[in-house]
Amino acid sequence: MASRVDIPTPKTRSRKDGAAVALDDLDRRLLNLMQGSFPIETRPYAAVATAAEVTEEEVMSRVQRLLDERIVRQVTPIYDTRALGYSSMLVAAKVDPEHPWRAAKIVNSHPGVSHNYLRNHDFNMWFTLATEPDSKLGLEGTLEVLKELTGAESIRQLPTLKLFKIRMDLEMEGDTKALASEGVAQEPVELAAAEYDEFDIAVIRATQGNMEVTSEPYLLPAKRLGMTVDGLLEHMQGMRERGILRRVAAILYHRRAGFSANGMGVWKVPEERIPELGPRMAAFRGISHCYERPTYADWPYSVFTMAHGRSKEECDAVLDAIADQLGIQERATLYSSTEFKKIRLLYFTDEFKQWEREFG
Repeated sequence: MASRVDIPTPKTRSRKDGAAVALDDLDRRLLNLMQGSFPIETRPYAAVATAAEVTEEEVMSRVQRLLDERIVRQVTPIYDTRALGYSSMLVAAKVDPEHPWRAAKIVNSHPGVSHNYLRNHDFNMWFTLATEPDSKLGLEGTLEVLKELTGAESIRQLPTLKLFKIRMDLEMEGDTKALASEGVAQEPVELAAAEYDEFDIAVIRATQGNMEVTSEPYLLPAKRLGMTVDGLLEHMQGMRERGILRRVAAILYHRRAGFSANGMGVWKVPEERIPELGPRMAAFRGISHCYERPTYADWPYSVFTMAHGRSKEECDAVLDAIADQLGIQERATLYSSTEFKKIRLLYFTDEFKQWEREFG
């Protein structure tokens, strides 16, 4: 078996409402369908109902309950950060291990921080940061401000060099064997910005965020835009074809949905083998994200894979399967012990400029 490095997890506070909630077979079926792709059509819940072989009313009732019970975080369009010209990266920081919440509150205040976790490593705070296309500070300037405000001892910039996978679908009906199985490898995802106009921005503003659980959820944003539902849907389909809109989907609370563990497997992969192995690592069903990132003298890991499981052991099984099947010998596994922040970014809002006026 391939070697790995597991670092003991510190005892820290975790988020409230983290316990798993009992789900029946239909709940799990609907969650799989809703995560995969919520249809961009007039009555999307009716389409989900057809696939699930139940009524539209049953689907909407169940989805609303799953939202109320904080199993589903939101149903929302997922727009592509890089396609919209936003700059983004993963950041690893060394902050005071005795008082990480102090630093977390400062980092979380930036509207471009969508994810922030405490992990079991000397670099103990890991967050994603995005800045607007016309940001005065940019990523570099924003990180300098955050480092000063948090008193971080050190910060590592880990931008995406190659994107092999980004798709957070929790496999609700599969077992550990299914999660640890290798699927069909896909070509790396291109990260170039797309062309868009003021009307695209208006559509994003009108549709982003929580969608109502109603038989025609696209009706209200269409009215806001002064257009027909068919016109809005046609435009959104075009945005998807241009790479601006990735999909519309349900986003889950991992722990409430039964996935209590997530392990960030970081791998030392020979540079010449990354194009071959990256897509295969991404193809494992238990992997939601897979990237190539830069290395440093004290950080030799070039490929990052995020595994989600119903236990630490299940995450280990996914990562062990990758190691065994692909023959990669060196990895570390970083587990999150506290989720400081997890949101979907809201684009083209005033909050980014307000933050820069206050702190920049």
